[in-house]
Amino acid sequence: MKILVIGGTRFFGIPMVRELLLKGHQVTIATRGKTQDIFGDSVKRITLERTEPESMRNALADKVYDVVIDKIAYCSIDIKSALDVIDCQKYIYMSTTAVYHPKHINTKEEEFDGVSEELIWCNRSEFSYDKVKRQAECALCQVYGDRNWIAVRYPFVIGKDDYTNRLRFYVEHVINSAPMYIDNLNCQMGFIRSDEAGRFLAFLADRENVTDNISAINGSSMGTISLKEILDYVEKRTGKKAILDPAGEAAPYNGETEYSINTERAQKMGFQFSNLYDWIYDLLDYYIDM
Repeated sequence: MKILVIGGTRFFGIPMVRELLLKGHQVTIATRGKTQDIFGDSVKRITLERTEPESMRNALADKVYDVVIDKIAYCSIDIKSALDVIDCQKYIYMSTTAVYHPKHINTKEEEFDGVSEELIWCNRSEFSYDKVKRQAECALCQVYGDRNWIAVRYPFVIGKDDYTNRLRFYVEHVINSAPMYIDNLNCQMGFIRSDEAGRFLAFLADRENVTDNISAINGSSMGTISLKEILDYVEKRTGKKAILDPAGEAAPYNGETEYSINTERAQKMGFQFSNLYDWIYDLLDYYIDM
């Protein structure tokens, strides 16, 4: 198939593109052209500015793809600038579990549908991250309901290649005896490993895996873990003690409620996510050894 990937040159976009190429797809990457990718002659490239509708129109008008995977759409205007221009049979939007308000244990896809909320045409800077991502899904549901699209919802994506360094924050603060403020120490939370996040997007691109009546779908490693469990492990491995202090540096996952993400819909399609406890401690070891 001919697949357009908007974004895809870093983090879990890399294993996603690799998987698409392994499956024999013809992949075109659309980016600003400022980050060199690792794919050489195996992909085609388009240069565009994702946040500028005119740039999207100039770069993508009259082009036809079987699948478009949009990793860097944030808001309703981003959806409009893509779907008003691109001719494709399937559009995969990289959403987030932040659309659920709030998340909780066993959060399911039907708990946010993008229909019941008022649609606001907005840029990504106009509202908080969770609100602009919900607005993107509102645009998909309310304006582009006749198109074949999937909104993929992940919790925090983590891995050795995680440029956000959110999980690494906790390891480094323990090792450096740096005070940190954590407001949800005992809350169980879900994560997904970066390579798995990429492979699942590639899985969804294949027509035979996904029926046309699927709109939103969750992805997450199986199981949950608390920040206390993470800190306990780092303390045991390093012999250092976590310093928790309301005056310390605010931790990256503050504000998250206790939650887990239901992935039964993905499992019924045939995709099996890994168990969080099979790899999370190896990842912590990697950060510790750094």
